[in-house]
Amino acid sequence: MPLAMVTRSKKMGRKYRIRNTRDLRSLTLLARNYWTVLSSTMVKYFVNETDIKSTWDHVFSAFWQRYPNPFSTHVLTEDVVFREVTADHRLFSRRLLTKTNRLPRWAERIFPANLSRSVYIVEDSIVDPSNRSMVTFTWNLNHTTLMTVEERCVFQESRDQPGWTWLRREAWISSGVFGFSRPIQEFGLARFKSNQAKAMKGLEYALSNLHGDALQWLRKDMAKDASEKAKETAMAATEKAKNLASAAAPQKSQQYV
Repeated sequence: MPLAMVTRSKKMGRKYRIRNTRDLRSLTLLARNYWTVLSSTMVKYFVNETDIKSTWDHVFSAFWQRYPNPFSTHVLTEDVVFREVTADHRLFSRRLLTKTNRLPRWAERIFPANLSRSVYIVEDSIVDPSNRSMVTFTWNLNHTTLMTVEERCVFQESRDQPGWTWLRREAWISSGVFGFSRPIQEFGLARFKSNQAKAMKGLEYALSNLHGDALQWLRKDMAKDASEKAKETAMAATEKAKNLASAAAPQKSQQYV
């Protein structure tokens, strides 16, 4: 695939106009080739696989109902801009999401103060109910010179665990800022890991909401987080006490012959 087409595909959310299903299929093929090229370039790469303890039907339903939730307060808006069911019963969708974009302190010193704090995200999805799978592609439309984050998720009915759903999440983080691309990519990777953990909690919350026990699940999650924080605090206090005891211990005088 020519590199010029790959570069253009990074902005296809603004330049690629969908008129029919054929256009959307072409866009999907373009996106797949784009992920292949990204894997071989100098970008930060993230991959994670997990099993969700819910059926694919429930995960599929919860996916469309996951906003708003207590763990994704940075997601401001979501809008469906295109949706179509094909003759082979696959669902193609494109959504536009708006998220907040809080810069770290070191970045605030480098980039202009009037830089937009909102990020516009395009999310394309392909649902294939016959194969019990859903594939999503997301990428940001603005701030692409500062940082570009592309994500691909595959939700598939688990073959090893009946009644569960297998999720594979991949992400590619790149930056076009000369001289600062590496630290920006490191920051982007760290933030993505944090956000994807919140995204999983948001999905679990939506799943519990489908079953009518969202409040109970939220209480359990809060109790779990409080317990983990208490353990971390106790470990830190113990380590600090050891250091203080070591510093306060009398030093053995050295004898010289």
